Amino acid sequence: MRTMGGRGAGRWSAARWLVVALLVAMPTDATAQALTELSAAEAAARIRAGTLQSEDLVRALAEAIERGGNLNAFITFDRDRAIASAHKADTRAARKAFAGPLHGVPIVIKDNIHVAGLPNSAGTPALRDFVPARNAAVAEKLIRAGAIVLGKSNMHELAFGITSNNAAFGPARNAYDPSRIAGGSSGGTGAAIAARMAPAGLGTDTGGSIRIPAALNGIAGLRPTLGRYPQEGITPIAHTRDTAGPMAREVADLVLLDSVIAGARDRVTAASLRGLRLGVCRAVFFRGLESETERLTEQALDRLRAAGAEIVDVEMMGLVDLNRKVSFPIALYEARADLTRYLKRFRPALDLPTLASRIASPDVKGLFASAIVPGAKDAVPEKAYLDALAARPQLQRLYAETFRTHDIAALVFPTTPLPAAPIGDDEKTLLNGNQVPTFFTFIQNTDPGSNAGIPGLTVPIGRTTGGLPIGLELDGPAHSDRRLLGIGLALEALFGRLPAP
Repeated sequence: MRTMGGRGAGRWSAARWLVVALLVAMPTDATAQALTELSAAEAAARIRAGTLQSEDLVRALAEAIERGGNLNAFITFDRDRAIASAHKADTRAARKAFAGPLHGVPIVIKDNIHVAGLPNSAGTPALRDFVPARNAAVAEKLIRAGAIVLGKSNMHELAFGITSNNAAFGPARNAYDPSRIAGGSSGGTGAAIAARMAPAGLGTDTGGSIRIPAALNGIAGLRPTLGRYPQEGITPIAHTRDTAGPMAREVADLVLLDSVIAGARDRVTAASLRGLRLGVCRAVFFRGLESETERLTEQALDRLRAAGAEIVDVEMMGLVDLNRKVSFPIALYEARADLTRYLKRFRPALDLPTLASRIASPDVKGLFASAIVPGAKDAVPEKAYLDALAARPQLQRLYAETFRTHDIAALVFPTTPLPAAPIGDDEKTLLNGNQVPTFFTFIQNTDPGSNAGIPGLTVPIGRTTGGLPIGLELDGPAHSDRRLLGIGLALEALFGRLPAP
């Protein structure tokens, strides 16, 4: 972790108000711990009410970041900058001059989303010293609303992977078991939020890169409908698939960040589970599940039924084949063009072959050499790319028809087929005693919805006997983001939140 300038809205329950009331009487360590448990919405409400200083919260989180350095969740942590920003926020709050709904609230941002004045390495050596002059559009919205950026989080190199086992900056480690992956590519954001280093933050998602680390670290994450959030100022993979999205320990914080980014003004409340129709496509999304993932998922479905939800079996014939036609032809073809444009705009002295030559992670380096750099032997031909673009509307129609024909609000399934794997081999991992490909296994359930451009939300449903979190995903129709978040609030109330690691 690079340390710069220093050392390395919703309703509250009566119990939470009691915690707040007791903060002053607590010993210092206990006070700091209570502060790090605050959600973004709670922190915002307290700062606005004058019962919390942003600087106190930032200092408590900074101490948590430094104590949790073994997780390697950050690439850049700027303690002094964050404290100075918090001090300014408190000065404004004293005058009741609030910047917006996130005034004084600390967040973490993935290191491929530009934040002015902080390095944006995208997890790769060739961009290590790139410091953007302007915020990415999505970061700008949060910062203008008053958010304070604690630092830039670790990630899979150039976002091309799902482990965040980064050979340039070291692996981001799982908050519940540091010997296991944090997931990727937004692994540092997921680990930092779960480990109480920040209440909320931003990741990016091309094929599961928000939802996978959120699920593996026991937090919530939203991949919004494609195009809901601006993409400007984000190191790209593929414009047809990329999106930023919020991650947090509480779904209410996803609602809050989504409101700020998307400009949504509607109030989101917990959906009624009684009569809620949720689809289950076992042939696709329940294939080859790890035994405890299957057990916890089936228990979750039983609890949903007991709460009045209707679990509807659906078939999505041809989904796997359609997704295969769309997925990697688009990602790999667009990666070359989109990264080339990005470098020309932001780092004109650096071309794609030079960037690729300095990649440190073996899996990413091999992929670029074989399929992405100019002249690569396995590069996607233009015809294959155009065929993939032509197949994508068919994939989108299949989803739309499934939602409409079965009158379901969302599809529900385990976010990943297995919990966090041990850090080590990015090529293979064990699933029920058998070796399986790490990347393709973990994206099995998150990739199809990504290619269709629909919203996907993951929430934690429990932990395995070994203490590893398991997530449940909801994929909804295009532009149903706010309704999906309302269902997420209901699921969170039903399943509860995971305790701190």
